[in-house]
Amino acid sequence: MSLLHRFVVCLLLAGPGLAKAQPPKQMERLDRGVVALATSSGVFVSWRLLGTEPTGVRFNVYRDGRRITREPQALTNLVDAQGRSDSLYSVRAVVGGKELAASSAAAPWGQPYLRVPLQRPEGGVSPDGVTYRYEVNDGTAADLDGDGQYELIVKWQPTNAHDNAHKGYTGHTLIDAYKLDGTRLWRIDLGPNIRAGAHYTSFLAYDFDGDGRAELMMKTADGTVDGTGKVIGDARADHRNPAGYVLAGPEFLTVFNGLTGTAMATVDYTPPRGDVAAWGDAYGNRVDRFLAGVAYLDGQRPSAVFSRGYYTRAVLAAWDWRDGKLTQRWVFDSDADAASKPAAGQGAHWFSVADVDGDGRDDIIYGAATIASNGKLLYSTGLCHGDALHVGAFDPAREGQQVFMVHESPRCYGEHGLEMHDAATGKILWSMSGRNSDVGRGVCFDIDPAWPGAECWGSVGGLMSAGGQLISEQHPNRYNFALWWDGDLLRESLDHVSIDKWNPARFRFENLLNGKTFGAASNNGTKGNPVLSADLFGDWREEVVWRNEDSTALLIFSTPLPTEHRLVTLMHDPQYRVQVANQNAGYNQPPHTSFHLGHGMKPPRYLPITTP
Repeated sequence: MSLLHRFVVCLLLAGPGLAKAQPPKQMERLDRGVVALATSSGVFVSWRLLGTEPTGVRFNVYRDGRRITREPQALTNLVDAQGRSDSLYSVRAVVGGKELAASSAAAPWGQPYLRVPLQRPEGGVSPDGVTYRYEVNDGTAADLDGDGQYELIVKWQPTNAHDNAHKGYTGHTLIDAYKLDGTRLWRIDLGPNIRAGAHYTSFLAYDFDGDGRAELMMKTADGTVDGTGKVIGDARADHRNPAGYVLAGPEFLTVFNGLTGTAMATVDYTPPRGDVAAWGDAYGNRVDRFLAGVAYLDGQRPSAVFSRGYYTRAVLAAWDWRDGKLTQRWVFDSDADAASKPAAGQGAHWFSVADVDGDGRDDIIYGAATIASNGKLLYSTGLCHGDALHVGAFDPAREGQQVFMVHESPRCYGEHGLEMHDAATGKILWSMSGRNSDVGRGVCFDIDPAWPGAECWGSVGGLMSAGGQLISEQHPNRYNFALWWDGDLLRESLDHVSIDKWNPARFRFENLLNGKTFGAASNNGTKGNPVLSADLFGDWREEVVWRNEDSTALLIFSTPLPTEHRLVTLMHDPQYRVQVANQNAGYNQPPHTSFHLGHGMKPPRYLPITTP
C-alpha cells in the first residue's frame, strides 16, 4: 500500500475526530489489550479503542465464548456481575453491524496486579572494594516481537551507582527485555566503561524503521556485550580513572535488534567529550549529562535524538534508522554560532518532545530552550536550567500547547522560579516567585474541576490554575508523577508507591491505592518514580509498573474502576507515546497528551496515524 493510499485510509477511519490534515505518523500496531480483574462487584473487563478504528466502532464482549453484551456497546469497559475467577473474556469489534475477529482471550488476574518475574543478576565488588547488588530501576515498553503486545525493557542499576557529582566506581549497568509472562528475551551488559547513574544511560525502544518490531538504541562503549554475547569495541579496555569516572576512551551509539539484543550498527557518539573542562568542570560532572528521546522530526517517521550537556554547552544529535542503516539527520550545538548560543545553560534534567508550532513535525523542548524539528533554535526563555518540565495542552482557553517548568538558579530566573510559557514562542504566560531558592520539583495536571485546564505547582510557592489564577498560597504535598486512574477525567497523583486523588474541599490528596500493601517499591530516592507509567493495555487509563522490594518481579497495576468516558488508547497519540519512550531519561517525568485531557474537555482532535 502506498503512503498516499494509507493516508486516505487513515482519514476515512478516523472520522470527524481527526486533527487538521497532515501526513499520518507511523505508530505501533496494537492488539485489543483485553484486561480482566476480579472486584467485589464481579469481573471488571477493559480493552483498547485503537487510533486506526472508525469513530462508529462498537464492541461485543464474550465470556467463555458466549456473548454477554445485549447490544454492541460504545464504552471500552464493563463489569460482569456473573464473572468468575476461571472465566475467559474476549472482545469483538462491530463495524457497520458486522462483527470482526475476536481478540485473544484474557483470564482475570489472581491479584490486583500482574506479576512479571525477573532474573535478578548477581551483585559484585567494585575495584574500590565496595560490595553492590542490583535493583530494577527505570524501564520502557515496546513491541519487540511484532505481536501487538508490549514487552518491558528494564535497567538493572547497581546499588553503588553514583550521581555525576560524586566520585566512586560503580558496577556495570545491565538492560533486560521481558515478555509479560516473565520470559527474558535478552540481557545487554553495558560494561565497565559506562558509569552507572541516573544521568549516564538513556535507552530508546521504538520501531524506528517501520518493520513492526521495535529496536533499541543507546550509548555504548568498549566492553559492552550485546544480547548474543558479542563484545562491542575492545573487550579488555578499562577507561575508568582512580575516581571511578570514565573520561577517556571511545564512545559509541548502538542500534540493537529488539527481539534478540543483537548489535546491528554502531557509530561514534555525537558529540565526543573533547576537552572535559570545556563542559564546565574538570572532574567529570557536567561532561557526562546525557539525555535521549524519540521524535517525529519529518512529521511521519520516528527519529532518535541523543544529547550531551545542559549546564553550559548543549549538543543534540538526531539519528534515523532506515533500511538497516544508521544515519545522522542533524546536529544542534549551542557553541556552533551566535544564533544557537542562547540555548547554552538552558537544558533540564529531562527533555520533552511535542509539535509546539503545529506544523506536524516534533520539536525538542530541551528545558528553557526549544530546538525546532530542523535542528535550529526556535527560542530560549533565558531562565536557565531546571529539574522538571511538563509539555501539553494544559490550558483549554489557549490555542496550542504550553510548557510548565521550574528553575534552579535565582540569579538567572529572577522572578520566574516557576512559570508557564507558550510552547511555540517561549512567551511567559504567568509565573511564581522561586523565593530565591532552587525549585527542585514541579508538576502540572488537572486535579480540580472548579478551574479550567490543569493545575500547576512545585516544591516552592502556591497552587496555580493553567490560566494563571492563584488558587492557593499553599501547594499540594505531592509533586512527582501523575496518572489517569479512576473513572473521571481528572488526573491522580502517582508518588512513590501511592496513587492519590485530590480533594479540593479538604485541600489534600486522599489515597486510592497503596502499593506498599502488595510489596511495591519505588525508584530514585526522594523522586519516588515507578519503573514506568503508561497506557499499556485495557482502556485509556494508565497502568503503573513498580518493582517489588527485592527486585525479583515487576508489579503492573491496572485500574479496576469503571468509566463512562471513551477515548482512543493514549499510546496511539504520537505525543503521549514518545513522551513514554523518553520517560526513562534523566529525572523521569510523566507523559502528557497532545490534546487537553481533563474535566470538561472537548472531543479530542486525534492526530492521523498509520501502522505496519
